[in-house]
Amino acid sequence: MSTPPLQQHYQDKVVPNLKKKFGYTNHHQVPYLEKIVVTSCMGKSPDRKLAVDDAANEITKITGQRPSISFSKKAVANFKLREGEPLGARVTLRGARMWEFMYRFIHVTAPNIRDFRGISSKSFDGRGNYACGIQEQSIFPEIEIDQIKRHIGFDLIFVTSAATDAEGRELLAELGMPFRDMKKANETETETETDATPADAATQ
Repeated sequence: MSTPPLQQHYQDKVVPNLKKKFGYTNHHQVPYLEKIVVTSCMGKSPDRKLAVDDAANEITKITGQRPSISFSKKAVANFKLREGEPLGARVTLRGARMWEFMYRFIHVTAPNIRDFRGISSKSFDGRGNYACGIQEQSIFPEIEIDQIKRHIGFDLIFVTSAATDAEGRELLAELGMPFRDMKKANETETETETDATPADAATQ
């Protein structure tokens, strides 16, 4: 089985570039993409069960993998929600399927976003993982627009092995993630580290 193009790019280009930028001395220190999680929550839909079924079908088309269904853990009267009721769908991509999904997202899906000028580089969680929201499924090439039953939004979570947001951001940028504000994000990261230096020195 051939190596996906983006995975080959990671091995040939991204790893050497990250080693040079961050001064890694060991190959195992270089951050890598662990998995991509695609989720959709339909908790606000009045017909939740049908909405979750629709979301699961769309995720299957988009990722090529059948998602698992998430259920409510307790009843919430204000939302007319019963315990054990389906709320959303979720799929975790790894290996070749993960690399192929990310390649399509970077080169086909993201540019289909209306008035696309890049995506924000700020949505990191402090541990090198990145999340972005998709408002509707029509931007995915796997979806036939004339067969869309309802607009369904998704969250894409890119989980990396990076220790910091700066390393995670650089990893995804090197892979081709179309961030629109990389320079500003790097400057903010540098300012944060500079501001933290005096306090750190005082505690040592």
